[in-house]
Amino acid sequence: MAQDVAGDDSADAGLGQEATAWVVRRTVIEVEQPAVFTEQLEVMTWCSGVGSRWAERRTRFRGDRGARIETVALWVHVDAATGRAISLPAAFDQVWAASAGGREVSSRFQHPPSMPDAAHVAKWAARFVDFDVLGHVNNAATWAMVEQAIADHDGPGVPHRAELEYRHPIERGDDVAVAIAAEDGTLRVWIIDVDDSSRVFATAVVNRSGSPHDR
Repeated sequence: MAQDVAGDDSADAGLGQEATAWVVRRTVIEVEQPAVFTEQLEVMTWCSGVGSRWAERRTRFRGDRGARIETVALWVHVDAATGRAISLPAAFDQVWAASAGGREVSSRFQHPPSMPDAAHVAKWAARFVDFDVLGHVNNAATWAMVEQAIADHDGPGVPHRAELEYRHPIERGDDVAVAIAAEDGTLRVWIIDVDDSSRVFATAVVNRSGSPHDR
């Protein structure tokens, strides 16, 4: 839903950048109170920081039955034909500079890419419908891998905070595996190439307890 809201907000802004696209680099979801079936949600979204070729978007969900969810996503602006990161659209500041408030954000990865030898590894089969218009596994499908890792390790439930970083796109023909390891209440997830575990597509860190905090 957060991605749909972001898309609607960009469309309403009328930037008209048909030759460009946005790809997500990092997403954080903090769930203070989960939404329930048929709950009505109020959604707010705004740009909360920028870099030279990327921008951070925050989205807040509030429900009429008490749901409280926050998301933060870092999006990189790319050329749709080449996939290369490019400068923000010319009209970007006109639309979102006020909410960003001059705050600069980094696009550097924050999770360690290497996984412990004791990590549990299981193959994952990507479906045709998991791929987006750029030919990559989409954000929701990547989150599905993380959610399944949470359910397999801790059982069903809602994590307090989950952070996902996208390091390399998963393309058609890639063989994918999901590795998990837990320590001190933190579940770590690596989405890797089956034939080369050093090729890491994405990483996640999930915490079920404690206070939310930025990393």
